[in-house]
Amino acid sequence: MLNPFRGLSNPREVWAWGMYDLANQSFTLLINTLFFGIYFKDFVTVGNPGRGVYLFGLAFAVASLVVVLTSPLLGAMADFSGRKKTGLMVMGVGCALATAALALVGPGDIALAFWVYALANVFFMGGENFLAAFLPEISTRDTMGRVSAIGWTMGYVGGLLCLPLALLIPGALGRSQPTPEWFRWVFLFAGAWFFLNAIPTLLFLRERKRPETLPPGATIATVGFTRLAATIRQAGRYRQLGRFLIVFLIYSCGMQVIIVFSGIIANQYLKSGKELVGFAWVLAAVAGVGSFGLGAFQDRIGHKRSLVIALAVWIVTALGAAALPSGGGAPMWHFSLVGLGVGLGLGMAGTASRTLVGAMTPTHKTAEFFGLWGLAYKLAGAMGPPIYVWISATGGQQPAMLAVAATFIAGLIGVAFIRPEEGRRVAEDEDRRLAATLPSPVGTGVQPARPS
Repeated sequence: MLNPFRGLSNPREVWAWGMYDLANQSFTLLINTLFFGIYFKDFVTVGNPGRGVYLFGLAFAVASLVVVLTSPLLGAMADFSGRKKTGLMVMGVGCALATAALALVGPGDIALAFWVYALANVFFMGGENFLAAFLPEISTRDTMGRVSAIGWTMGYVGGLLCLPLALLIPGALGRSQPTPEWFRWVFLFAGAWFFLNAIPTLLFLRERKRPETLPPGATIATVGFTRLAATIRQAGRYRQLGRFLIVFLIYSCGMQVIIVFSGIIANQYLKSGKELVGFAWVLAAVAGVGSFGLGAFQDRIGHKRSLVIALAVWIVTALGAAALPSGGGAPMWHFSLVGLGVGLGLGMAGTASRTLVGAMTPTHKTAEFFGLWGLAYKLAGAMGPPIYVWISATGGQQPAMLAVAATFIAGLIGVAFIRPEEGRRVAEDEDRRLAATLPSPVGTGVQPARPS
């Protein structure tokens, strides 16, 4: 029997870490990708679906901007205080509660829908940053791709499980077609799924970093700013990571568009809500296969080559999506191939990008550097969807999707100039330098978490 945890020194902890990915898939798939955008468009903005699409994208962008402004500082503070796990659980519980609160949104409640959805997204995105910051601690640089893929794959397994369960709700309510009541029960279910499945993370994921002593007259906030300033001054030392984050920002604009609008776009080409749900289920399955398959060999072929393969898949997929006729009417084989590419792209690019950042991150700066990773990803969320909406509104869906394809082409070109082996060497040198200042290592990760 295939066991992805075989050979790992800490399989239970890796499983618990991956359970957070499984838990938050209820927000990613049920809320972001599938149902809340449609609910906003069809029920909240009564009689004005165009406004619903615009406000849904704007709420996502606002949340992304909040995370952009806060994630590096919060990461630096968490690294200093040794409270990454606390930050992770606060974000997780906050997202679960805000997701359930979407059930309070009824037809016409535009302001409530906008701000509760934006708040839930802030918690969700912040949690992703803190979760990723544990990757260098629970893996080695030689197993990082495999461990990252385990978490990513468990996330898509969560989607495969929670989506069918959500579909039991219409039958329980005696409804054959989605209604506002049905949507609100789905939102409650999504919040409960997130909360319950994140419990193993709370119980078994370890915080390795020992809190550091505050300098006289300093506060945790001022220390956070000080650490960020020091990182900025040392930007030349981490130039490969810096270059990659810029490239990551560019192609993530396209990824964010697909994540936010795939459900709304697919709804144009599918005949019923059942077909849309089936499409989303297959999408999650293909993404899981893509993530798991890449994880099996990316540590051997290299994270850069893995990402190149993923971006090539994205380019072909985006060009295929641009060739779809506007407003529906596409041959099913054409639409299915685009959907297959979307699933593979999401699974492969996600795990390859996260692993590449982890490989170039010193262990004592995991939360801070993954906060910068989150900054790039969320900035893409603040940029990509509004630009897509504007191009789509002025020129149509085809030019908008061609713009998405352009972000992946630019990303592929940019990756060619990244030298991850240099970034990894810098991170390892930093780990060894700090190891010499401590009496003994702690933990099972790449290197023990150490004060800076």
